[in-house]
Amino acid sequence: MRLQGIAAFALATAISTGCASAGGADLSVFDWSGYEDPGFFASYMAKYGNEAPSYSYFGSQEEAFTKLMSGFTADLAHPCSDAVRKWVAADLIKPLDESKLTNWADMLPEIKEVDGIVLDGKLYMLPFEWGNTGLIYRTDKIAADAVSLQLLADPAYAGKIAIPDAASSAYALASLATGNGADYTNLSDEQFKEASDFLRAIHPNMRFYWSDAGQLDQAMTSGEIEMGWAWNQSELNLIWNEVPAAMMRDVDKGIATWVCGYVHLKSSTTPDEQVYDLLNALTDPVSGQYIIDNWGYPHSNAKAFEMADQANIEAYGFSDPKSFFEGSLFFDAVTPELEAKMLAEFERIKAGF
Repeated sequence: MRLQGIAAFALATAISTGCASAGGADLSVFDWSGYEDPGFFASYMAKYGNEAPSYSYFGSQEEAFTKLMSGFTADLAHPCSDAVRKWVAADLIKPLDESKLTNWADMLPEIKEVDGIVLDGKLYMLPFEWGNTGLIYRTDKIAADAVSLQLLADPAYAGKIAIPDAASSAYALASLATGNGADYTNLSDEQFKEASDFLRAIHPNMRFYWSDAGQLDQAMTSGEIEMGWAWNQSELNLIWNEVPAAMMRDVDKGIATWVCGYVHLKSSTTPDEQVYDLLNALTDPVSGQYIIDNWGYPHSNAKAFEMADQANIEAYGFSDPKSFFEGSLFFDAVTPELEAKMLAEFERIKAGF
């Protein structure tokens, strides 16, 4: 009887402590490189014995989708909003339970309305960070009043530019450069040809198509390239390393905005409580303050903007989130047919055809 009592007590204790007895690394996350930074999920670490989740990485959303479709499994993944419709249609992710998301009420109102966050009344992606993809340039080489997307095609910059090795991002750039940004998700055949022609025009100037933002940062630091289509974190990395660089943020000249976040994969095997512990840690305003002040990316939680260094928010251009959501090209989902055209044509362009 005494042994049975001890066993019962042990079982009751295990039940009462719930996931706290689980290991932090039991939770698997499929993510972009760098997002394993513990500053993003401090409360999760505190609950799970200072142990981080397990991470595996992808270099592009196309790569992530292909890998998941081939059977790769994880608990959470980190796509951007323009990919969610495709992932839902492929039956890769399941809806999130809003009642278990402790920070949902504090999300920026604009971010909740982004296409791909909620589909058919179901919440599929919890927004984490957002920001810009824009033209970053060396300010000691190019004057601010002279910089433009069209400058990428100038023969004077042969071997001096770089853009992402990602069809969707390349066509966003090209659509803006050809004046078709408003129609980016629904390009006509004529507009698609204009965008493709622009990408062919800049191909001879390409030093490389980057798949790792660090590659672009290093090349711009050394002076190997003078312009690049990249995320706003690259701008800040360059500035923090005292490289004279800036992002062109004039919405009339062309800049894109994106929102990324976390989705609950159907292949998940970790208990939901632990999954939501990480989701709530990621969207905590403390996490938001950290990503704003240390990464230069704006966060999804409005309270994070109150806690972050206001000088940083002003310097990074995020003091008025609404203007970015309304004034720039937004990375929304394109139709499967247009996406297939973009992917196929981009490969031809990179090959020199």
